[in-house]
Amino acid sequence: MAGSTTTKTVYDIFRSMECGPAATPSSATAQAWLDHHSRSLGLFIDGKSVCPADRQTRCLADSKGANVCSTLCAAEDDVSQCASSAVNGYKAWSGMTCYNRAKVLLRLVSVLGQHTKCVSELCDLCEASCSPSTLVRLLQYYSSWAQLRDTLITDWTPLGVVAVVVSDDCSLYSLMLKVLPSLAMGNSIIIVPGRSTAPPALLLAQLFMGAGLPAGALNVLTGSDMSLGARVAQNPGISCVAYCGNKQDAVTLCQATAGMGVSVSVFPCIGATCPFIIFESADIDSAVDGVIETAFKKKKEVNWVLCVQESVLDSVVARLRLRVAGMKCVGLPSEADRVLVDAAVQEAQQQGAKLVQSCAAPPSGALYPPTVICGAVPSSPFVVSPSPGPLLPLMTFRSNTEAVTLGNHSPHGLAASVWTEDLTLALETAKSLSVGSVWVNSHSVSDPCLPVSGHKDSGTCTDGGQEGLYQFLRPSRSSSPPLPRSSPVSMDYTKFGTAASPAIIPDDSDPASAPKSYQQFVGGKACKSESGCSMAVQPPGGGSVLAYCPDGGRKDVRNAVEAATKVQPGWMKKSPSARAQSLLSLAKGLESKRRDIAVSISIQAGLSVEEAEKEVDLSLARLSDWAAYCDKIRGGTLPMPQSGSAFSIPEALGVVGLVLPDKNPLLSMVTLLGAAIATGNAVIMVPSQKYPLAALAFIQVIQASDLPAGLVNVISGSRNQLTVALANHSVIKAIWYWGSAEGCQYLQHTSPLKTLRLFRQKEEEDGGKDWTHPSLLEEMWRNAVQWKSVWIPTA
Repeated sequence: MAGSTTTKTVYDIFRSMECGPAATPSSATAQAWLDHHSRSLGLFIDGKSVCPADRQTRCLADSKGANVCSTLCAAEDDVSQCASSAVNGYKAWSGMTCYNRAKVLLRLVSVLGQHTKCVSELCDLCEASCSPSTLVRLLQYYSSWAQLRDTLITDWTPLGVVAVVVSDDCSLYSLMLKVLPSLAMGNSIIIVPGRSTAPPALLLAQLFMGAGLPAGALNVLTGSDMSLGARVAQNPGISCVAYCGNKQDAVTLCQATAGMGVSVSVFPCIGATCPFIIFESADIDSAVDGVIETAFKKKKEVNWVLCVQESVLDSVVARLRLRVAGMKCVGLPSEADRVLVDAAVQEAQQQGAKLVQSCAAPPSGALYPPTVICGAVPSSPFVVSPSPGPLLPLMTFRSNTEAVTLGNHSPHGLAASVWTEDLTLALETAKSLSVGSVWVNSHSVSDPCLPVSGHKDSGTCTDGGQEGLYQFLRPSRSSSPPLPRSSPVSMDYTKFGTAASPAIIPDDSDPASAPKSYQQFVGGKACKSESGCSMAVQPPGGGSVLAYCPDGGRKDVRNAVEAATKVQPGWMKKSPSARAQSLLSLAKGLESKRRDIAVSISIQAGLSVEEAEKEVDLSLARLSDWAAYCDKIRGGTLPMPQSGSAFSIPEALGVVGLVLPDKNPLLSMVTLLGAAIATGNAVIMVPSQKYPLAALAFIQVIQASDLPAGLVNVISGSRNQLTVALANHSVIKAIWYWGSAEGCQYLQHTSPLKTLRLFRQKEEEDGGKDWTHPSLLEEMWRNAVQWKSVWIPTA
């Protein structure tokens, strides 16, 4: 230092160092932005903030109870104005070239960099976890897809106006994982954020406009509850609703929008139970560190269940006891949650479980120490329905198979963490777990290039990767017209499908001279229906009875599901080439019955024999197409920005119900059937109630093929009655439905209760679907699979 006469050593300098000036409060920049808006945030419509008068407000408090700001609750006029603005914004945004859309998204990266501090602090204040670096990664990734949309995703077009709805407990990252890919594909957005994500969403909307996004391309409507999302979806300008959050709000939203003719994709990622599996071959210290990091967060979106191999149980518990000992109490969402936590702990102790805690629990208040519940069993209520708070149930297993069984015990299928140094064991376990993401020797790794599907009760869509883009696109050709908007039908859901089928006669009353009586096909065998009744099949203009077909019901569906469940896992594990050979054998069998099936189509549909034979020829080609598809489109490795390897795997859904259309009864059937079984699914088909003979005659083709018994089941009867039976069976994972408006509404109202994947079309509006178009192949293939991502870190 100039003027100094004393020589100081490095030791002296460090000994004499003083603290620098106190840093400004971490919320200074965010507070300034909030103060600029008088701590009362309005709506964001048509590229600007608006604050309509006479609106109710909703207050947001921080973790200490202090008021952060208030948001407006949008009224019907605001929804209409916003939807109109979004329609205009879609025209401007989708009309831009891919290059210009990518430039806008890339410009957002630099804009976000200029306001990093404000965004970060506002997220911390609102407890809407999302770091600016994560947002930058999202923008960079999806700006690239905006650039390459027309190059790598051909024959697909944007949906239009997409409403992105999230629940109060959803993170900002989950919200933007819906918003940015939708924008990149050329859609305009209406965001309906939750309580904690509303202020950051409004801030980001302002920043987006500063980057050059057209007015109306991004809008934000805030409200008091999930009813706002339903009111937005009801507007005729909305093409699609994408939801992320908890399952309760997902059910509310789907039921409120049933019958409106708008598709709703749900991803209930909040509150899922995820397994954390530690094998004896794991690095125990690293595994325990991972458990502590992920299980005892102050605010966590998922609940973890620790599964430990018995041979290393004592070692794991000893390390957990050591690590937990130095931890402080964790704040609960509210004091009311303390009652639930105390009840869960008391119940665990009554069942003989032992606790590992950092300290004794305070007698009252919204604080509770991190607690490991040792000796839990899968049927324990605190395992099946975890309570809020820092509780970690610990279960044990002996074999690798038992570990997978424990991991799949939960009704959720969001993610799992697997710890082992044995790579073969890790990959086998990852493939066997029914979850969307598997982290090997790591946890909670997220990147937009990883496609994640919600398995079981964890969603009906895919987020991330190229696969996640298709929920915001539709085929540009007429093969798949968008769902037309409609008004909900007034109906009693408990009575739908209970009406008696027309023209029913007892099977044993058929005289010897009666028309041919067909049988249904269940478990590899032709059989009569459990009801013992048949339905008369007549030509289009009426007249004499052509044939009798079985009138199936709930018991037939139950038998078919039982048979399909037994055979589907083995069919899914077959090699793609083996499945292709089975499809080719199906095509060969159809060719041998070509004339008979053409005649049945001709007689029933009123077509000439030549037209019917042409449909048979198209069906033969379609089966060959699906045979070729089996081993051509697969997942693969993904380029990761971090060290490590990741890959995506398309997997079968399980048991799929097909309610077939009237149009092109044979071609439509083999198109849907081929898509389902080519990807490893088992099928329960309900033939067209108007033209069932083609599907019933096709049973002979199935019998002559080498398909496993029970893989394909055919049940004829009343469409509505069988749809209800399919929708209410817990094993069926997806329903592809062509039928009435009431049937579509019933399925959308019922499906969120069991997170059922739907592909539905009103039969009277099916004239636009071209079953001969090749774009149907990719469309149906993507509806027949769910995706799994596996992440393996390296040093």
